[in-house]
Amino acid sequence: MKKIYLFLLLPYLACTTEKPNIEFWLTDPEAGILFQKQEIEFTDSSPIEILIDPETTYQSMDGFGFTLSQGSARHLLGMSDSARSSILKELFSDEDNAIRISYLRLSVAASDLNEFPFSYDDLKDSLAIDPNLEHFNLSYDTLDVIPVLKEILSINPDIQLMASPWSPPSWMKDNKDTRGGSLLEDYEPVYADYLVKYIQEMEKLGIVIDALTIQNEPLHPGNNPSLLMLPEQQARFIGMDLGPAFQNAGITTKIIVYDHNADRPDYPITVLKDSLAYPFIDGSAFHLYGGEIEALSEVHQAFPDKNIYFTEQWVGAPGNLPGDLSWHVKNLVIGGSRNWAKTVLEWNLSSNPALTPHTDRGGCDRCLGAITIDGDVVTRNPAYYIIAQASKFVDPGSVRMDSSEPEGLANVAFERPDGKTVLIVLNESSAQKSFTIKEGDQSFSLSLNSGAVGTFVLE
Repeated sequence: MKKIYLFLLLPYLACTTEKPNIEFWLTDPEAGILFQKQEIEFTDSSPIEILIDPETTYQSMDGFGFTLSQGSARHLLGMSDSARSSILKELFSDEDNAIRISYLRLSVAASDLNEFPFSYDDLKDSLAIDPNLEHFNLSYDTLDVIPVLKEILSINPDIQLMASPWSPPSWMKDNKDTRGGSLLEDYEPVYADYLVKYIQEMEKLGIVIDALTIQNEPLHPGNNPSLLMLPEQQARFIGMDLGPAFQNAGITTKIIVYDHNADRPDYPITVLKDSLAYPFIDGSAFHLYGGEIEALSEVHQAFPDKNIYFTEQWVGAPGNLPGDLSWHVKNLVIGGSRNWAKTVLEWNLSSNPALTPHTDRGGCDRCLGAITIDGDVVTRNPAYYIIAQASKFVDPGSVRMDSSEPEGLANVAFERPDGKTVLIVLNESSAQKSFTIKEGDQSFSLSLNSGAVGTFVLE
């Protein structure tokens, strides 16, 4: 009998024929059950059906995870060695109590969750330039992000890493500021060399950057640090400078465009239409602070040979587990995956009770981490449970399969590399729903309460 993994928003399961051997994990905010293994209660059959079609498949998955910001790293380093080791194993190992995060995003130099903005080539003289990058170094990342990342890699050496820049060095920009402005065209070749150096220097430390987005939120120059980069410039930069620089340096890191909201699918489409840039581009990345998740499919349909990634979504403090869990599972874990995303990443991995550090002039002062760290005390927040429902069970290399969607039961199915099937189901309605899951000659029924998320493993 084929093994099946099921992610479900429900508290009770039932079988109409022979009872399958099922492992069941549940998050039910109303019942106070937070990602715990449960015994299953079977119920009668239902005419509402979710049909899984293993013959119809879509994209393979790279993983589920978070961004390791400087703040996230600093909070972890502030813990005792034993407490930090324990929580990192819970987050990244394959132990029984772990959630098995398989993908991390990094910032290239500072993000807005740093104490202050910096680049890897800052100069004391505001009028100075460094076109040969003689002053390049990994700077403050050597004090926090890199040590924590090395500890994570010792636990899970297979974790995949994506990097995203928030801003080039100020001397490369037209406003000479960390915030806003645009990259001067004369410095585009130098900036390509800067990104090459970043990947090479990280690799010297045993840190392999699998993918690079060109610019975090290129249409949001109001953050600190940030950069306005219009699609025409991004296309020119990739086609004329970054792509050839990677090629000449033998760098295989994937180049990913856009990395901003789903309300502007025209941006990645414009970049991908550029004949010089196109051969160097792996795919497009998205956030969902604007637009609809279905826009990812619009870009896929325009360029079906290019990949899609979902790379960032925050949870605002103080968090609302019932609302956050339902919205994020529907739109990101299920919606992102059903719209071709190979990754689903929430924002910062950890925060402290004060929600610091963050930069001035636009840094996020309400970004709630997946966990809150207060000394050695860890509080698990909504994003932890959102990602756990997928990361613990959908291994990298899993392939999305077709599944029907009855009204009120959003869902997505995967086949893992070991042949097991994963199904994630959300009851969007305000009432309990009973339904039947069918795959091949297997059929069983279950009842799903409103607002609970579970994971089922069928032997």
